[in-house]
Amino acid sequence: MTEDMRVTVERLGHHGDGIAAGPVYVRGALPGEVVEGAVTSGVMLSPRIVTPVPERVSPPCRHAKACGGCQLQHAADPFVEGWKVDVVARALSAQGIETELRPIVTSPPRSRRRAGFSARRTKKGALAGFHAKASDVVIAVPDCQLVRPALAAALPMVEELAVAGASRKGELSVQVTETLGGLDVVVTGGKAVDDAFRVTLAGMAQKHNLARLAWDDEVLTLHPPAHRFGDAEVVPPPGAFLQATAEGEAALLAGVEVALEGCSHMADLFAGCGTFALPLASRGKVHAVEGDAAMARALDKGWRQGKGLRHVTHEARDLFRNPLLPDELARFDGVVIDPPRAGAEAQVAELANARVPRIAYVSCNPVSYARDAARLISAGYSLDWVRVVDQFRWSTHVELVSQFTLAKS
Repeated sequence: MTEDMRVTVERLGHHGDGIAAGPVYVRGALPGEVVEGAVTSGVMLSPRIVTPVPERVSPPCRHAKACGGCQLQHAADPFVEGWKVDVVARALSAQGIETELRPIVTSPPRSRRRAGFSARRTKKGALAGFHAKASDVVIAVPDCQLVRPALAAALPMVEELAVAGASRKGELSVQVTETLGGLDVVVTGGKAVDDAFRVTLAGMAQKHNLARLAWDDEVLTLHPPAHRFGDAEVVPPPGAFLQATAEGEAALLAGVEVALEGCSHMADLFAGCGTFALPLASRGKVHAVEGDAAMARALDKGWRQGKGLRHVTHEARDLFRNPLLPDELARFDGVVIDPPRAGAEAQVAELANARVPRIAYVSCNPVSYARDAARLISAGYSLDWVRVVDQFRWSTHVELVSQFTLAKS
């Protein structure tokens, strides 16, 4: 049933929609705005803004209305920053936690060094870009204000990949990452690789001077797609995790270094390819633990080729099923932990029992983070501060870095 309604938006939801009484979810609306439009199943998809609020701005990108890549370009930066800090504050408050919330760090426009593009073949060639809002339709984004210029310029290359290897009905997923050696491209969803197609891929990699082109399990490397972590260069495996922006990574690392100040023997849990472990190795010994063996090997190779670093050991281990136990954690005076969105409930329980003096906790999910923070606080830790880091500009995604210290008895 569809009904025409006029409502006042009360708050912003976690997906970026305005929420009015009912509830009625209003796409693209901000708190305090009066809007009207057709409501179907509690959703107003195409609202007319009757009374805008001062926080409303013109989106900086001309694709904002159609593209699903950003949810909050219609809101002023100070509003978005305040909302993201409040998301963290409310998650902590739900667990009865109060702490210092340090000023947010926001990555600038055109700073995303990694993007997942979608591409489809068309009658005239191919179309590459992002999905439209709440749709599987691909729309072109030739002057995207989110990604780095090198990624925006790569869209014609992504379309060529679709022409060469996508079916007429299927969709390619193409992850493009800017590295020190050039673009690192990972493609999934395309046709199988045979000898003829292997030659085609090699020609395209050379034509576009790609650092690496991975088509499913077929990997062609022309230049090492390296990233610098502290004083080491690391070549991650195709598709490996990487912080979205250099500015965001720097802010998270700065927070980790402050949180672990004075520590000389540290553990990096969910270490990835060494984003934190390798910079920390300039000040102390580090044991890096990562569930993906290929990423752990890349970290180790980067350390061995680095200069002036303290000893770094590594271990491939599933910390969800097999967390480090208190006797294994006893040798460390500091731990950095950066788990996936689910948090690290099992590992945090062991950290709490081990009573490691200092913990730097990095999170991309305020809810699971607040749960884990409550566990540490109940074990005698103090949550000294939290800093929100927004490296997913104009999105609803929230990240943070924080410091826990063990209260002296």
